[in-house]
Amino acid sequence: MKQKSAKIDIKNRRAGFDYEFLETYTAGVVLYGTEIKSIRAGKASLADTYCVFNRGELYVKNMHISEYFWASFNRKDPKRDRKLLLTRKELNKLERSVKEKGLTIVPTRLFISDNGYAKLNIALAKGKKEYDKRESIKDKDRRRAEQRGDDY
Repeated sequence: MKQKSAKIDIKNRRAGFDYEFLETYTAGVVLYGTEIKSIRAGKASLADTYCVFNRGELYVKNMHISEYFWASFNRKDPKRDRKLLLTRKELNKLERSVKEKGLTIVPTRLFISDNGYAKLNIALAKGKKEYDKRESIKDKDRRRAEQRGDDY
């Protein structure tokens, strides 16, 4: 019998402010030991995370998953590099894009799928300039004022 658990949805809000997303992908994450229990407890952070290629494989760097409190052995470094699972076709496309166009890959959301696996939404992104960020803030303020019914 499948157990219902609280929905885990850890987001990287800063990425949406700093980057313009061009394409998004959902990747599996290779975890060891009790890391999945820490994620289910909500003890993970995507602040300052980014993805890099190493020998044709994609890794996420600086993703912090706290040590599980009840674990007594086999503890891993909370900020170690974790391999992402994508198809070879997706990996090749992402690697070409990052090398040629100067784009980057940023994690946007960490969640637990319906079948119990940890998944990471990643986006092929282009950095925003300062004036783009100011425009984003103006748009957000304008939308918020429209929802309240205020005149902007």
